[in-house]
Amino acid sequence: MSARNPGTNLDLQWVMKVRVNTQSVLKRAQNIQGLKTPKKQWQAAWLLKAVTCIDLTTLAGDDTPSNVHRLCLKALQPIRYDLLKSMDMHDKGITTAAVCVYPARVADAVKSLKAANSSLPVASVATGFPAGQTLLETRLQEVRLAVADGATEIDIVINRMLAITGQWEALYDEICQFRAACGDAHMKTILAVGELSTFTAVYRASLVAMMAGSDFIKTSTGKESVNATYPIAIVMARAIRDYYLSTGHKVGFKPAGGIRTAQEALVWLTLIKEELGDDWLHPHLFRFGASSLLADIERQIYHHVTGQYAAYHELPMA
Repeated sequence: MSARNPGTNLDLQWVMKVRVNTQSVLKRAQNIQGLKTPKKQWQAAWLLKAVTCIDLTTLAGDDTPSNVHRLCLKALQPIRYDLLKSMDMHDKGITTAAVCVYPARVADAVKSLKAANSSLPVASVATGFPAGQTLLETRLQEVRLAVADGATEIDIVINRMLAITGQWEALYDEICQFRAACGDAHMKTILAVGELSTFTAVYRASLVAMMAGSDFIKTSTGKESVNATYPIAIVMARAIRDYYLSTGHKVGFKPAGGIRTAQEALVWLTLIKEELGDDWLHPHLFRFGASSLLADIERQIYHHVTGQYAAYHELPMA
């Protein structure tokens, strides 16, 4: 991870003067989706880059120590060794960026990675994920316990009610408390954009989250009806850029929810390159929150190497 975002004082004047031009955002999103994506070996290289930016995630009610262990092994060897070897990438240390689990499963993930002699980060969702509708003290305690169990990244959810009703001071104050509870763990703040009514609200929530010291801002929990979309990503990326130009602090971006195909991953990387520049094309400033994306990327790499598509049973599952 890179230098942390120390946050700033809440600048309400800046937050309130924001107006997002919806039509120009939609047009820009269309324009980015129309750009050509790389082909052949360049595409394979971009897909390997995408793999290194994935927070490989399991957030299911039936998670057990064994499927968390399997997830960790997949994170450490995300693409079949023989495929990497034929591309001469087997010794480049390609892993996913992190594994992401519920707080109750953090200890399992830490144990599995330790047994494999790996320093891969363990991320945990917290703060009453996904709804964020539990009492503040409960949410803070959840962060502390996940950190105590060994999580080095915490994905918090904001209290949407505060954003929807425009209570920006209260939202800032809550996120500052979460940041303090995270200690040395990096904090990714989930805005649950599908539940914020307008692009302007998304931009304002992004700014407030960054001012409160978020190291990343993240689109969604993956549990809302609308998750990561390209227009919303443009709004959040512009907020990140404005914050950087104003403060000199770089904040990361994490789209999550509904990103399943290699082709989509290429569009996301293109969007980040276009909107934020090459500095953001690294796991310390860009992550995918995904569970099934890796399987499709591995199928595309298999196709690149062999000229054929693999049946799903030929590739080890996460």
